[in-house]
Amino acid sequence: MKKQKEPVWLMILRIALATVFIFSGLTKAVDPIASGIKMDEYFLSFGMGFMHPFSLWIGILMNIAEFTLGFMLLFKIRGNLTSLGYLLFMVFFFFLTAWLAIAEHLEVNYGYNFGVVKDCGCFGHAIQMSNLETFLKNVVLLAVTLIIFGKRKTITDIRLTLLGQWLFAFLGAGIALFIQIYCLSNLPIIDFSDWKKGKDVVDIFIETPAEKEILFVYKNDKDEEKLLSMEEMDNITETFPNFYTEFYYIDRIDSVLSEAIHAKKTGFSMLDNQGRDFASIYLNSEIVYLLFMHDLDETNSEGLFSENIKSIIAQCYNNNIDFVAVTNSSPDEINKFIKTNQISFPIYYNPIDPVKGPFIVRDAIRSNPGLIVLKNGKVVEKRSWRKF
Repeated sequence: MKKQKEPVWLMILRIALATVFIFSGLTKAVDPIASGIKMDEYFLSFGMGFMHPFSLWIGILMNIAEFTLGFMLLFKIRGNLTSLGYLLFMVFFFFLTAWLAIAEHLEVNYGYNFGVVKDCGCFGHAIQMSNLETFLKNVVLLAVTLIIFGKRKTITDIRLTLLGQWLFAFLGAGIALFIQIYCLSNLPIIDFSDWKKGKDVVDIFIETPAEKEILFVYKNDKDEEKLLSMEEMDNITETFPNFYTEFYYIDRIDSVLSEAIHAKKTGFSMLDNQGRDFASIYLNSEIVYLLFMHDLDETNSEGLFSENIKSIIAQCYNNNIDFVAVTNSSPDEINKFIKTNQISFPIYYNPIDPVKGPFIVRDAIRSNPGLIVLKNGKVVEKRSWRKF
């Protein structure tokens, strides 16, 4: 029996749905470590912390599955099987995101605590969506999926043999796998972080204090008044030796020339063992090499103690350039790490809530350790430990 021709409107729906899945798969495939982190958050939220060792690999497989489904639907590979895969995929995520949206509503408005993941991560870090927005998106996608599934008989498979279709499908899976392997070995090929090349991190993380002016009011016996700034007060006796004998203090006038500009994102600090924060100093430096080691226990020793990193450190010291590190590990862990490994550069502490974050150090660079070079607050270079 001859299949019906695919209507134009159905072709548009099919291509749109396939494009969403391909885009979603790609935005996560370029940063597979973030996918693993997001899977870990979901497992913790549902009391499945024992799945932590498998989070990364499950995230990678999910990205491959999503991209491959989009690839197969776009090129009409095994239409019946693909439409069934879409239906199962969307029904599962429809109910999952429905629960997440309800649970978040109960948390926000009624004081419940389900530990709900706030950002679904369905488009990686490219597009952030609330649970309600994600659920509404899935309502639309499920509706389109149901139409595709119902009209699957009118979608003619690509003109290839059965083996050719499967090989074509594996090509799609291979693309998603290759991208993720490359990004795991290097860094994300598309950087959605706040520390991407060209970003001004001072503008993001450092608060600009208010600019104030203080004027001191002095008068003499003739009722003559003088308004003097702090700088003028410092040098007043040089220009007017008898000033303090002829004039007496009346008042001071404080005025704000410019309001303080709050940091766009809070939570990034570089504390020493006395609690002093050096983040503003280093981020505002003319040039600084920042080594990110979000967890000292998981820092790759091959990258940290390679001859290349030793050469970079030596060049920095020889040229009077700061080379410093920042970590989320505790001060006690830092001291132990420095002594055990005979570290010659300072390591600063960025305190975080281990569950809520913010995970600025971890998310700055997908490598542990990873090196970021700043010039006047702007990121000019990022290297994973494999590229030291």
